[in-house]
Amino acid sequence: MRKLMIGLAVAAVLAGAVRAQDALTPNPQIQGIIQGQIDAFQSDDFVTAFDFASPGIKGTFRTPENFGAMVRQGYPMVWRPQDLRFGPLREIDGALWQQVLIEDAAGKRFVVEYRMEQVDGVWRISGVQVVPASGLSA
Repeated sequence: MRKLMIGLAVAAVLAGAVRAQDALTPNPQIQGIIQGQIDAFQSDDFVTAFDFASPGIKGTFRTPENFGAMVRQGYPMVWRPQDLRFGPLREIDGALWQQVLIEDAAGKRFVVEYRMEQVDGVWRISGVQVVPASGLSA
């Protein structure tokens, strides 16, 4: 499944853009959750950043400190983005995925796909995947 999702993201990058009919109406609540988590990362506030995660993510990492260490090591472009812009929101296999175009401090560009899940009526981040996107401008 992961390879399929990475393949879909790469195909979108190579095509230059997601076709208009594939994109859903932007959701300000979803964008706000993602922006809130990134803002918390930039302040090294891993307790707040952890609050934006789904129960599954919380169960996997168990503490904000473990979660923060994973983000710093595995997702430095999310921990300290230089620039970010929201791309399309898409539904894939019944799940909502919000694309975010991120440029890191070194100027490298990434397409970051956030899998979103509603928990008690509130959006939470239930997964993230990153695809280098050297051809995109952030």
